[in-house]
Amino acid sequence: MPVDHYENFPVASILLPKRLRPAVEAIYAFARSADDLADEGDAAPEERLAALNTYEAALARIGAGATDHQPMFERLAQVVREYDLPLKPLYELLSAFKQDVMVTRYASYDALLDYCSRSANPVGFMMLHLYGAADEENVRDSDAICTALQLINFLQDVAVDLHKERIYIPLEDLNRYAISPAALDHASARPRWRSLMRFEVDRARKLMLSGAPLALRLPGRIGFELRMVVQGGLRILDAIEAAEYDVFLHRPQLTRRDWMGIFWAAVRMKKRLKAELRTA
Repeated sequence: MPVDHYENFPVASILLPKRLRPAVEAIYAFARSADDLADEGDAAPEERLAALNTYEAALARIGAGATDHQPMFERLAQVVREYDLPLKPLYELLSAFKQDVMVTRYASYDALLDYCSRSANPVGFMMLHLYGAADEENVRDSDAICTALQLINFLQDVAVDLHKERIYIPLEDLNRYAISPAALDHASARPRWRSLMRFEVDRARKLMLSGAPLALRLPGRIGFELRMVVQGGLRILDAIEAAEYDVFLHRPQLTRRDWMGIFWAAVRMKKRLKAELRTA
């Protein structure tokens, strides 16, 4: 499970209630296609930004009550009307995608969290809204889970992002561990890199665990879906540790055996979570 590219949307999951699948698929199509505009292909930055601006204009038309939309936006407009879905999280996603076009480094952890608050957290909010469960406590924990998933993806994909000339490890952390951005993948930096990654993994795990009680509060299918997501993220962190933090040679990926373990960890999550929170 790479936890990237909006694959943590439960689009095809058998756990997703049938009545919600069209709505989730419509939101996913919007987010996935907008993300592709920002990241895929060889378009120039100005072309990417112009394309994302057309998405913003389409959202504005939905907000104004227009009815003659292109098919993808018509499906999204139906979801907005049927569920009274706020447009703000959709605009937030677009702002993060625009940032992807222009920003390739993050000076601080706070700056990275601000990005995650727009690139990841809106997804969780919209899922909660569809389920009618977007109260303050649930949104707080959902934000922690979504941000943790985004951070885990960054740790998982350091080498992939570096190939794209992007670094999502805060520069303040690299400086603290005396690692030059130009030497991330140099063998000479490996001992310091392991120390840095141990710190990043521990921080992401604590953040995930802080939001994990949401998966126990939510009932039925959504609760178990979220338990699987949480356990999948934690399993990726375990895999990074098992590879001794060398994500350049061993990109962590989950196997079928891992997924069996994730399923049983989700079943037993209440007991395990209490133990992990005591030691976190």
